[in-house]
Amino acid sequence: MPTDRVDSYFLCATPRTGSSLLLGLLESTGVAGRPQAYFRAPDEPLWADRWQLPRTAGGGFDYADYLAAALVAGRTDNGVFGAKLMWGTLDELVDKLAAIHPDRRGDDAALLDRAFGHTRFVFLRRDDVLAQAVSWLRAEQTATWFIGGHGEISGSAGNGRAPSYDAGGIRHLIDVISKHNAAWEAWFASCGIRPHLVRYEELDADMIATTRSILDFLGLDPPEGVAIAARHQRQADELNQQWIKRYRGSGGQRLSNG
Repeated sequence: MPTDRVDSYFLCATPRTGSSLLLGLLESTGVAGRPQAYFRAPDEPLWADRWQLPRTAGGGFDYADYLAAALVAGRTDNGVFGAKLMWGTLDELVDKLAAIHPDRRGDDAALLDRAFGHTRFVFLRRDDVLAQAVSWLRAEQTATWFIGGHGEISGSAGNGRAPSYDAGGIRHLIDVISKHNAAWEAWFASCGIRPHLVRYEELDADMIATTRSILDFLGLDPPEGVAIAARHQRQADELNQQWIKRYRGSGGQRLSNG
């Protein structure tokens, strides 16, 4: 287990693995940064507005300024920075950073270390991919990705739509999840990175122990007297279970597994 402290870390995940819950738990420690999805492209203009970054004539912003502001926003007083990356976000971030640090282009790990300092990675995945796909489908349909929160820029407003069962949509998301998990694993291997693996099921069973295991991996000690606390509410309910049973009963699980 690493014992030297990091400068930064990324929580690498796919949607509906408890990533927002885990980010809130980590922030509550007071020593693991203020992690958010700072580098999700659709949200970057919203963060830029929150941070009052100057805009160009075309309405954009300098990405070096954006990176500097994200580092300030995502650090705790001990200097540790945290952020979340979904698979599709990684390539976008690497491309933007390569424009700032062209001497590191083509070496993702070195590029991230150049931009963020000594960096480690936590890989969050879910064993029950069917339950994950059902949760993802509901979130997409309702535009409600979390309840509660800790300063997120988007994802909780909802659209007022009622969720509706869609076996084809579930099958598609099962396939996407499998491909994105495989892509994360391939990227870690290609970069020589050994991430700290966290399973949603472990997080759900014991949030405090899971959070402490990540702090250990990052070489961080929570300050005395600080309570690790969740900042998000559980969203899964009986409807999720009904959809899971319906999908399995229709043979969808067999089709999704080939």
